[in-house]
Amino acid sequence: MSILYELVRAVRTGSVEVVDLTAPLTSSTPILQLPAPFGNTMGFGLEEISHYDERGPAWYWNNIHTGEHTGTHLDAPVHWVTARDGEDVSRIAPMKLVAPAAVIDVSPRVADDPDFLLEVSDIRDWEAEHGALIAGSWLFIRTGWDARSGSQKDFLNVDDAGPHTPGIAPHCAKWLAEEAPVIGVGVETVGTDAGQAGGFDPPFPCHSFLLGAGKYGLTQLQNLDSLPPVGAVVIVAPLPIVGGSGSPARVLALVER
Repeated sequence: MSILYELVRAVRTGSVEVVDLTAPLTSSTPILQLPAPFGNTMGFGLEEISHYDERGPAWYWNNIHTGEHTGTHLDAPVHWVTARDGEDVSRIAPMKLVAPAAVIDVSPRVADDPDFLLEVSDIRDWEAEHGALIAGSWLFIRTGWDARSGSQKDFLNVDDAGPHTPGIAPHCAKWLAEEAPVIGVGVETVGTDAGQAGGFDPPFPCHSFLLGAGKYGLTQLQNLDSLPPVGAVVIVAPLPIVGGSGSPARVLALVER
């Protein structure tokens, strides 16, 4: 039997579990809010075309209205000025959309500090226990922030000093971009950068360094607690939007049980 048929049989028998890492898209899905004078994305919306009625007696369908960076989505390099001539989402090679995932769990530390920043030393400690990061893999950062995804207020966590969400320290983002063998990073928050990253040097270092290096970002992931530290394979399925800076995506993980 071929390897692919073996995989299908393993999925059907449950020896390989398919874990959905995608947040459902609804009108209440949290979205990024930038301060004036910057433009903002629209939230997700459905506009009914017909629903088994005089507009279409046998069919139901909708128009959808959304931004590229709404809900669980992929950031393509061209999203950031450091890669203004880089790949748009339609040009990402399909083989790159199937990759291993490493999962580092910092949720206990985030519970005590919503402004927690991942350091290179944290990754080195993880590698000492689980082995070196695999070339071409994703690094997923589990913070537990997906538990807040039902509320825009709790998810963005904004006060007078701005948003407070966990992320990656600037020098760690630079290391991930320039030295680590990963294809990109995935997070549970609204963006790959920390809430306070607008004040970092450079501002929004994950976007600046990683996208500038031709790597990718995945945001608003869920169910990372169902993945092992190593061993999962992730399938990322964005829309191939020509000229698109990113796309909402269905993100699935295959996990041996």
